[in-house]
Amino acid sequence: MQPTEAAPAPELALDPLSLMLRSSGIVLVVLLILIVASLLVWVVWFAKTAQLRRLKSDHAQFEVEASDASDATALIQAALKHRLSPGARVVLALAKQHQDKHPTKDLLSAIARRAIADEEKRVSSLMPTLSSIASASPFIGLFGTVWGIMNAFIRIGVEKSASLPVVAPAIGEALIATAFGLVAAIPATIGYNYIDKRISELMDDISASSDVWVALLLAQPREQAGALPLTRESHRPPGYMGQV
Repeated sequence: MQPTEAAPAPELALDPLSLMLRSSGIVLVVLLILIVASLLVWVVWFAKTAQLRRLKSDHAQFEVEASDASDATALIQAALKHRLSPGARVVLALAKQHQDKHPTKDLLSAIARRAIADEEKRVSSLMPTLSSIASASPFIGLFGTVWGIMNAFIRIGVEKSASLPVVAPAIGEALIATAFGLVAAIPATIGYNYIDKRISELMDDISASSDVWVALLLAQPREQAGALPLTRESHRPPGYMGQV
């Protein structure tokens, strides 16, 4: 009589979807929140990347013409032509101040810093969303983990047994909550650092050029620069409602 061969052990596979669907009410809510947060991270990341690519392209085109400007008139004309560029908006803010008053170099430099700060605030929109998701997601996942562990202990008390069939479902949903928290937090952290670095690079480029713009405006009499059609609304592009 030949010995019977042992049946092969069933293959085990990690199925996050099944673990999520079998989760209890509170843990399921936590997982859904983390899924929404994770999707929001990618939406913000792609939106900000597209915005920065557009702004850098607009600013590069403006910088090409601004670097060739020999006086304030040519600089302001370049800024009016490239109104969507953040650097052009800084120049138009300087030109408006130069047109209305007799500013000093210190005053124009302060106006430039204020305009650059406004541009940085505009381009940094939605960045707090990434920061909040990056910092809060691990703790939200930890809350789901703690709830799942509590559920495991309750099952042990009810069943009077600590066997795997009793505690495995609760332990599984607890650990999947931690995993979902990390899935949301890690891309949010990477995306925040990546986008923040590109914003800093753009603002540094504008800051480096602002001294040249101030010098060009101061070198030309106010009456000549004021001959341009520079009105209160000329520094805003048509249909301007602020940029995301």
